[in-house]
Amino acid sequence: MFDIGFSELMVIGVVALLVIGPEKLPKVARTLGHLLGRAQRYVNDVKSDINREIQLDELKKLQAEVAESARSLESSVRKEYETARNVVEAPAQAAVAELNEAVQQVTQAAPTPVAEATSSTSPAESAVVAAEATAKPAA
Repeated sequence: MFDIGFSELMVIGVVALLVIGPEKLPKVARTLGHLLGRAQRYVNDVKSDINREIQLDELKKLQAEVAESARSLESSVRKEYETARNVVEAPAQAAVAELNEAVQQVTQAAPTPVAEATSSTSPAESAVVAAEATAKPAA
């Protein structure tokens, strides 16, 4: 910042000793040191605030990029899901239609009641089994 060498500092010190005097020079030097320290701390605080703002801005940009890529990924996954669903649904609906058609053809061809066709026992045997079930006491 300032290009001041040791010899120039010596000249400034001698002039200050002559102008201020030997009694007040230590107090002025101490006060000047405190003021320079405060100035350095203030400059460092401003630098750190600027750096934080820059980092915050970069994080906001990164967050926006991540959100955009997430939206893009979500839309591509939805498209793939819909495509896969359509690929699977079409044959499944065709199979269901064929099954319903086959069921209608079977029910029209065989008008016998379902209970008689599935029952392998006679009505008399069914009555005996029911009577035995009611006659047994619960254990």
